[in-house]
Amino acid sequence: MGQSRMTSLFSPDTVVLLCLLLHSTEGTCPSICLCTSDTLSCGSQGLTRLPLLLPPTTVTLDLSYNRLGWLGPGSFSSLPKLDTLRLANNQLTTLGHGVFQNTSSLRHLDLSSNRLRVLEQHFLQGLWRLEELLLYNNHITRVEGGTLSGLSSLRKAYFSLNQVTEFPFFSIRDHSHPFLTMLDLSSNRMTTLPWEDVKALPGSVQKGLYLHNNSLVCECSMYSVFWHWEQRGFDSVRDFTDEHTCLIYGEPRASVRFLRHSLYFQNCTVGKVVSLPMAVLLSNLMVNEGERVHLDCQTSLRGKELSYTWVSPNQEYLTQTSFNDTLINVFPNGTLEIPAAKLNDSGLYLCTALDYKHMLNATREVNVTVIRPMPDTFNTGYTTLLGCVVTLVVILMYLYLTPCRCGCCKQPLPPAIPIPAYDPNTLASIFSPTLSHRDPTKANINKRVVFMEPLMEEQNGDLRATLAREQPGLQWEWGTSGLS
Repeated sequence: MGQSRMTSLFSPDTVVLLCLLLHSTEGTCPSICLCTSDTLSCGSQGLTRLPLLLPPTTVTLDLSYNRLGWLGPGSFSSLPKLDTLRLANNQLTTLGHGVFQNTSSLRHLDLSSNRLRVLEQHFLQGLWRLEELLLYNNHITRVEGGTLSGLSSLRKAYFSLNQVTEFPFFSIRDHSHPFLTMLDLSSNRMTTLPWEDVKALPGSVQKGLYLHNNSLVCECSMYSVFWHWEQRGFDSVRDFTDEHTCLIYGEPRASVRFLRHSLYFQNCTVGKVVSLPMAVLLSNLMVNEGERVHLDCQTSLRGKELSYTWVSPNQEYLTQTSFNDTLINVFPNGTLEIPAAKLNDSGLYLCTALDYKHMLNATREVNVTVIRPMPDTFNTGYTTLLGCVVTLVVILMYLYLTPCRCGCCKQPLPPAIPIPAYDPNTLASIFSPTLSHRDPTKANINKRVVFMEPLMEEQNGDLRATLAREQPGLQWEWGTSGLS
């Protein structure tokens, strides 16, 4: 009897259950999955529910191409390090409350190619680090207003290939989604959009907003938005020019490629601006950094019931009621004010004045260039010092480089001409005829001998001429000492 009890205790089913429990409690890799150090791949296994007790070290979990139909609360709470979760190509129709509890580290979530119908606001709660969200190719018809709230790190969101008829554009602002650069809503069933909310989107979101292959109704407000995006060269418009179609009067059989055939919109406000370029006023403005800037929106339109819309160089729509964090103000008269201009405020500002009563508009463009103020090369002290130095140099130049013309200056003497020495007595004895009869004894008392060199004879003529020219009144006096 005891042996039978032991046999029933260790039945095959019991052994398998114990093995599974031991296997799961150790947190090792499930037998149906492939595991590496931090990656768990359980794709294409026909799973209808999640494996029990997944390894807590999992960073990347692949559950795609299975038959999962529902995820309950805390399905991934045992994976605190989970970074990437792939749930594509399953049969998910909804997500329970708190599915992603304790998975705040999740950055990439792929829910594409499932059967989700309504994206409820609690689906993505707690995923404040989520950067990439893939929801394309589902059956989504509506996205609730608070669905994207709290996803402050979101960069890319894909909602294409669904049946979305309305989308909460109002929930996306600079302060709530500062990093969002891709919002794909193409190939849905949107007929009309809240264009004022679309124009209030951050510039980075507008640049990456894809709306082609929808069922938009042809209207001027719709065409105006796409026309401005095309003028600014947005890839989301230019790369899918032929896929941007609208329905005339909402008739599915009357579809037109409105970016290729703009004649249909020639009576619209934007159409008039296109056909009348003279209504566009262009001016250039150069300001120093830190200065207050006022840009007026004076156009050819005159009226009291005009509305004004500015487009910044970053393709952001600036209106009197729009929210922005750039400290740029728009006044009721259309004037745009930048309290303290910065270098990154440079660029082309476009103002559009709208007259809804007469269906007219006019545009003004202002090219603003913000420059750094040039520092003063010299202040007052440097200028005074420089003036003193220049004055001193001029005085020194005057004293040492200008010929002296004052009486106190001594003129340089002409080069001395050697004059042979002579004795008056000797000359007197030569030129005086009476000396030859004197007593020889007396004559020899003071007699001196003079040697007349040939040079004397050659220079006598020049010497006399020079002396006669420079000192015409000179009188020769012959000494008579020693003569009787």
